[in-house]
Amino acid sequence: MADECIHGLDAGLCDQCYPKPAPEVEVVVSTGTRTPTRPKLSSRAAPRRTLTPRRLSTTPLDDVGEQRIYHVTHMNNLGGILGSGILSDLSEAWESRPVVDISSADARESRRSTLVAGSEGPSVAHYVPFVLSPNASIWQSIRTGVADPRLSAEIAHTAPSDFVLLVTTVKKIVDSEAESAVTDGDAAHVLTRFGSTPEAAERMLRRLRADEDSILHAEYLVRDTVPFELVTLIGVANDKARDAVKAILKASPTKPKVAVYPPWFQPVDEGAV
Repeated sequence: MADECIHGLDAGLCDQCYPKPAPEVEVVVSTGTRTPTRPKLSSRAAPRRTLTPRRLSTTPLDDVGEQRIYHVTHMNNLGGILGSGILSDLSEAWESRPVVDISSADARESRRSTLVAGSEGPSVAHYVPFVLSPNASIWQSIRTGVADPRLSAEIAHTAPSDFVLLVTTVKKIVDSEAESAVTDGDAAHVLTRFGSTPEAAERMLRRLRADEDSILHAEYLVRDTVPFELVTLIGVANDKARDAVKAILKASPTKPKVAVYPPWFQPVDEGAV
């Protein structure tokens, strides 16, 4: 088993315990005398152009199966998830609705009426939603408390530390043979594209992993239910939350790692990943 830092993350994955070194700057010393070049009288300075570069991710693209995916839920919902797994909105396995429902009524209805890949098949609400970044836009809205039409009104008044991030990987889902799909944006948005076949999903994942902006809005969808056994990590905000989660997990034969990682629960600057 790999070494872990004090926050419960594998060695090298925690930016606090393993900060990235500052880049070395090469200093070039001139060894000769340079004769200044006189500009031609007819030359004019070219106007400066301001370019906004497209930010590319440094995430390796060789194995999309290692891509982590995150399901955001309230800590009070965790007890129910232990027994049933993470259920989609329209799963027939529901015995009672979540203690804390994150989605707004409008968002829920929109996802129920939107078909995956525009086909005759199931709607988006038949799939469990995951995000592909711990700084995903919907989670950022929760962390900052801003109004978001996708979220229920009471969520704006809920502390981020009351939530948990249930983490697994694309490989775990694929190996379970669950039906899945990838989107390049909000799954209920009219302009969102779907990758609903294994080949299309892999291509879309590769594109998303190379684009630090688009990945913040993307979703990974898993049909019907995700067994709790597939959760490899539970991210929490602080020690108090970790103790509460571990107390809940005592009733479960499956005990994934519980990691305290405050950066996942703090607002980030616009555009940061």
